[in-house]
Amino acid sequence: MTLWALLSSSALGLTSTRSPCVTTWPSSRLLCTATKQKNNGQNLEEDAGQNEQKTDLPSTEKTLMEEKVKLEEQLKEAMRALADTENFRQRSQKLVEEAKLYGIQGFCKDLLEVADILEKATQSVPKEEIRDDNPHLKNLYEGLLMTEAQIQKVFTKHGLLRLDPLGAKFDPYEHEALFHTPVEGKEPGTVALVNKVGYKLHGRTLRPALVGVVKEA
Repeated sequence: MTLWALLSSSALGLTSTRSPCVTTWPSSRLLCTATKQKNNGQNLEEDAGQNEQKTDLPSTEKTLMEEKVKLEEQLKEAMRALADTENFRQRSQKLVEEAKLYGIQGFCKDLLEVADILEKATQSVPKEEIRDDNPHLKNLYEGLLMTEAQIQKVFTKHGLLRLDPLGAKFDPYEHEALFHTPVEGKEPGTVALVNKVGYKLHGRTLRPALVGVVKEA
């Protein structure tokens, strides 16, 4: 074998054991360069995608926190509105109940005048004249007593109670003092005389009793 043939075969053997990217041919060198650029481009895209995901995470958390704050504020407003509505309902219900209870107080005040007249009429009849030999006066007196008792039953049925505080402790919420006078044997601050009885409607003073109060001598 000639020297040229030996050199050629050695050169071919060395070429076959080299990396595909290391070649003497121009087309193979271009192909290798293109492959590297492609791989580098993919790596850059992957890095950019990871960076973008890392950047989006804090932004998403911030958005969720803002939504949470908004929802909490809306819940507070809803609870306040619900509480206001409940308070309004309770006040309205109380007003309706009071209207049912005290809506008749004007009518009751007018009836009190009738009760006062009946009481004065029975008190004005001389007790010594009420005899069997005077049946007309006796029947009239008994009729007045029955009418007075009946009207008091009607008052009680509708929550209207009579106040006759003779001998009781003076109460400025239920009594109106016309005068103060010392009375022997009576405790100061007590009612010595009832000039006009009072009335209460469902626990509320409709008309105070007009009284005279004992004071210290």
